[in-house]
Amino acid sequence: MKTTTLTCALLVSATLSGFAQQKPPIDHSVFDSWKNISAQNFSKTGKFIYYTISPQEGDAVTELKDTKNSLLFRLERGSSPKITEDEKFFISSIKPYYKETREAKIKKKKQDEMPKDSLAIFNILTKESLNLGAIKNWKSPRLTKSYIAYQQELELPSKQDTVSKVVKTDSLATKSPAKKAPAKKETVLILYNLQSKDTVQIWKADSYYFDDNEKYLIFSKKGADKDTSGVAGLYLYDLAKKSQKKISNGKGNYKNISFDDLSQRLVFLADKSNEKALIKNFKVYNYNGQTDTATVLIDKQSAGIPANWYVSGDGNLSFSADGKKLLLGLAPIPKVKDTTLVDFEHAKVDIWHWQDDYLMTQQLVNVGRERTKNYDAIYNLETQKLIPLVDDNFSRVFFTSNGTEEWAITSRTSKENKIATQWSMSTPQDIILVSTSNGSKRVIKENHVGQAYLSPNATHVVFYDMEKSSWSVYDIATQIETSLSEGLTVSFADETNDMPAYAGSYGYAGWSEDGKGIYINDRYDIWYLSFDGKTKSNITNNYGRQHKVVLRAQIFRNNDPRKPSNVINPKKQLLLTSFNEKSKENGFFKLDLTKKNGLKEVIQSKNVYKRLISNEDQTVYALSKENYAEYPDLYLTKDFVNLTKLTDSNPQQKNYNWGTAELVQWTTPNGYAAEGILYTPENFDSNKKYPIIAYFYETHTEGLYSYHEPAPTPSRLMISYFVSNGYLVFSPDIRYKTGQPGKDAEEYVNSGMKFLAQNPWVDESKMAIQGQSWGGYQVAHLITRTDMYAAAWTGAPVVNMTSAYGGIRWQSGMSRQFQYEKTQSRLGATLWENRDLYIENSPLFFLDRVKTPVAIMHNDNDGAVPWYQGIEMFTALRRLQKPVWLLNYNGDEHNLMQRQNRKDIQKRQAQFFDHFLKGKPAADWIKNGVKAIDKGIEWGLEVTQ
Repeated sequence: MKTTTLTCALLVSATLSGFAQQKPPIDHSVFDSWKNISAQNFSKTGKFIYYTISPQEGDAVTELKDTKNSLLFRLERGSSPKITEDEKFFISSIKPYYKETREAKIKKKKQDEMPKDSLAIFNILTKESLNLGAIKNWKSPRLTKSYIAYQQELELPSKQDTVSKVVKTDSLATKSPAKKAPAKKETVLILYNLQSKDTVQIWKADSYYFDDNEKYLIFSKKGADKDTSGVAGLYLYDLAKKSQKKISNGKGNYKNISFDDLSQRLVFLADKSNEKALIKNFKVYNYNGQTDTATVLIDKQSAGIPANWYVSGDGNLSFSADGKKLLLGLAPIPKVKDTTLVDFEHAKVDIWHWQDDYLMTQQLVNVGRERTKNYDAIYNLETQKLIPLVDDNFSRVFFTSNGTEEWAITSRTSKENKIATQWSMSTPQDIILVSTSNGSKRVIKENHVGQAYLSPNATHVVFYDMEKSSWSVYDIATQIETSLSEGLTVSFADETNDMPAYAGSYGYAGWSEDGKGIYINDRYDIWYLSFDGKTKSNITNNYGRQHKVVLRAQIFRNNDPRKPSNVINPKKQLLLTSFNEKSKENGFFKLDLTKKNGLKEVIQSKNVYKRLISNEDQTVYALSKENYAEYPDLYLTKDFVNLTKLTDSNPQQKNYNWGTAELVQWTTPNGYAAEGILYTPENFDSNKKYPIIAYFYETHTEGLYSYHEPAPTPSRLMISYFVSNGYLVFSPDIRYKTGQPGKDAEEYVNSGMKFLAQNPWVDESKMAIQGQSWGGYQVAHLITRTDMYAAAWTGAPVVNMTSAYGGIRWQSGMSRQFQYEKTQSRLGATLWENRDLYIENSPLFFLDRVKTPVAIMHNDNDGAVPWYQGIEMFTALRRLQKPVWLLNYNGDEHNLMQRQNRKDIQKRQAQFFDHFLKGKPAADWIKNGVKAIDKGIEWGLEVTQ
């Protein structure tokens, strides 16, 4: 019955596709020109919107429009745009031409010889545009109205040689003009007034900063190495008075400049020690305008700093909202290397110790971070007391956004539990309150596995306990913990969790504005749970669970750093996003919390909505809308029903054979309901037979209505390319049980492909599979269990779980053991507890059964799966004399990062599947490979007879 339904749907598609038959398929030449949208933003009130449209390779364009979709300004190569707070000026960098930058790279020009950005200013009222020329960088206050600053290279006046040289020719003497020496250039800081266009040139300036309120520009000057003029120091320029003042004298490293909220006081870190000093002596300086210069506020001799500690040069400096507290970082004074030692006379060795907190590989990866690690302290500006909050036994401290409250929250992990992170991802921690007034600490939960959240006003701590799958709250004043979810039959843990680990929560939607409760998500709905435990209300009235629709609060980012974004005002209508698990449709609901039945559907459609932004008052919105056939262009709306299209980024798509996406449902051999997506060409003809490729990872059907851009991928199957070129692509969901990831892949992938093969338009003899990473493992497993596939492509696969179990994720330095015992590999046991399970799920031990030609991609800089897994697979199949190829993109990562490599692999994937599924001639790399001696000379992409 289901087969018939699918066939009928495709027959209708085939009838409607007659117009598409003459359209050409996508080829590799179209990728660079395919565009995407980024940097979309509103002005403060929402009168204006701007965004950037960029090709994959080439020159971008930035557009400024009003809410009537009128184009006000179009800037070629615009980048990093911004509108002033008063909405009068639009400012944007202008990138150099792509071709100029490319040419400079080819010529291997030095950094200072590379093409430079320039800076554009557009007056929205007068429509006047201005290009300020090439710049190095630019900055503006957070609340920009009138000023920006930028650094620009200007020519220094050069001395002319006034002495003429006399040259004798026979008896005549002539004077030749003196040669003009090339003018020297120097980087100058320029302060620019947007209103008057006046500029102030500040020579010798190095780094510079604005305060948030646009009152001051602060900058440092280094001075020459042997400069005796005394120019070096830190300067404050008063924007209103148009005057500058030197507030700190001397050469040094000035950094982390921070003003209080009213811009009445500033602090900064400065190290004025000798540049060659092995230990930097940073001090905190304070300036409030009441003294001629900044004075030292805190240094390593200050009372309160622990013995052998100092002020960290890597710590943040920030004021509390009331300006009474200053947050800073302290750190142990580091050990220094003896520079008199001769390197070649001393061993270079890593000593691994079984009782180290973390593996040596993790230590080496994190050594840079460890060297800059610092620990929070508070300086009370009223009492002038320094209060260290934590030391190296504690984790990061979390404060409220105001920083004025008494309590902050931190955690502590025992040595035993730190060691256990090697094999367990759920690390028990002690949750600890720390007083910002006196540094005292209070342990409020021991060995907690889960999350802890400090409320915005620091009156409560909310816990999610992963072991109990429950929510609770701790009242800081009464020191009483109250269960929030007790008595509710609904689960707040991930109901779809299929890993042998504790299930995570669905998170929280936001805090109540009155500080008396929290909004918590279950799988479908949102609950309000009061901190006193008395109110437990499903504010979406169980609509989500009844209709299998996931409802989530859409919280917009607050531009005021002092106002927490995730606070829900019950008097304002709440916007919800929706996802229907059955139909895969997406949409929006609105929720009026003042009404008992205040939930109202706005729209649910066969689209995906992303990039949702709003103005400050949430009266106008912009979002992208997409489906498989429609690029996610940008739209403007006030009600989510009536959409005004702002962009048409890829009109060329209509000229190519595209495709459709349909939901496929079937029953697996063991009786499980299964789903997948079938992608078919726009010119589908049910009278033809098509080759089909299955591409899978875990689940994909939630993306039924997602657009698939024709862009070189990191190693995934480029669905839009293959569909356009006459393939069917099938993407099945895979559900797992502990201990049998390989069998589960068989259960869903093979049965799904056999289900589709019942249709006359599927060529059962030309089926293939492709997967990357976890998908790559499953590809490797499947070809050891069936010969139903004519070709297979696997990227970064694990083939030997016994050796990979002891392997390292080189990017993080972590052991891979947790992955097999607790997470994605889903074995649920150690190697020694169930050795046979590891072997059963390791394709390596069954590669003698393989009859499918397989290409492997595994790169030597893979930071997730050790690339020797790919080598093990290749050498085993080569030993067995099975057709196999291994691609190693030198220096690239687990997922290809370098665009030239992404382009290359797309060509090879197409050639590989075209050969084995369409019978096209094999490319040279498939027939003969490419010898090491020919590397960089030949690529084997040609097809020679």
